[in-house]
Amino acid sequence: MTTLRTPGPTLGVVGGGQLGRMLAEAAGPLGVEVVVLDPTPDCPAAPLARDQIVADFDDEAGIRELAERADVLTFEIELADQDVMARIGEETGTPVHPKPSTLETIHDKLVQKRELAEAGVPVPPFREVEDADDIREAIDDYGAPVMLKARTGGYDGRGNVPVESKADAEDALESVAGPAMVESFVDFEREVSVIAVKGEDEVATFPLGENVHEDEILRKTIVPARSSEPVAERAYDVARDVLEVMDGRGVYGIELFETSEARGASETSSGKSPRESGGEILLNEIAPRPHNSGHWTIEGTQTSQFEQHVRAVLGWPLGSTALRSPTVMTNLLGDVEAERPAQLEDIDEILETPGAALHWYGKRQARPLRKMGHVTLSAHDEETSVDDLLETARALEAAVTFRS
Repeated sequence: MTTLRTPGPTLGVVGGGQLGRMLAEAAGPLGVEVVVLDPTPDCPAAPLARDQIVADFDDEAGIRELAERADVLTFEIELADQDVMARIGEETGTPVHPKPSTLETIHDKLVQKRELAEAGVPVPPFREVEDADDIREAIDDYGAPVMLKARTGGYDGRGNVPVESKADAEDALESVAGPAMVESFVDFEREVSVIAVKGEDEVATFPLGENVHEDEILRKTIVPARSSEPVAERAYDVARDVLEVMDGRGVYGIELFETSEARGASETSSGKSPRESGGEILLNEIAPRPHNSGHWTIEGTQTSQFEQHVRAVLGWPLGSTALRSPTVMTNLLGDVEAERPAQLEDIDEILETPGAALHWYGKRQARPLRKMGHVTLSAHDEETSVDDLLETARALEAAVTFRS
């Protein structure tokens, strides 16, 4: 039986960006206190957390202080140092979830793909890259273009370089500037994601989301995804298989490709032809934490991804992931040409629109394409479709600007 006292348990979070901020928002009503570690003074999570330790994500003294003040350690950014967290967690007796071993797997995209492929999770064809000839050989085998990826450190499209021809191989590898891997280019119908939760003795999945990217940056998530029911079921199956590979409790953002037909096979695992069942699901990437494509859950489901993460890492029972209503989330990105103080103009239309919810991350500076906030738009009557919501969300995004 779970018991709650005052003061409640303390969750130590490595990272204090917008994800840490929303974790603190979700933890408060549960009686859970949050302490974050982040190198940026007065980071976005600071106003909502109990306290902030100002230190780098791999600072051993800072992480030790965090562990000594917390009942459980977690992280909201993959820059957390898994070796330091593992050692300090063991020395202080503070559990770390998800486990540092999972963070080690996720850190290196090649290691991640190899472990998942060995576990039978469907992934695009891939290989290690040591020199430009490896890219050229991949083009011979997979066809052009191929996707060159930095094995570590990439996010929001950084470190991902499409290679259109063999002549581009040298320049592409130079732009990645470090260890790399290459994947066949997936001709997908749509990009989708499953926010999945691994609890103490249970697993939960949120409804399938459809993701719209531009320049490799997530712009919108549409729920429910405009996929067939068989495709959605396959996505949930893949997500559960992924969780079998991951070690430790918490939320995992599982990004997937939905293809229009099965790759190189006349039948899918369900025994149906691709035409009957709507194509194939392939894994793209995994985030061992709450994910941008799950922000819609704050208004769209019974329990948000952030509350689920708090519950899961503490070993508490998980909440319901039932959909409240169709929902669209749109990111508010810095539409500026150079860094400037953050000031979002003309928010009145968002505030006045039924079913719209504005989330502001509290970042002090707007930068080009930096994620500064998001808006969720939920259907307020049965006649409102996801396409209606998407049209309204586009209008609300267009109505605001960081340019004064």
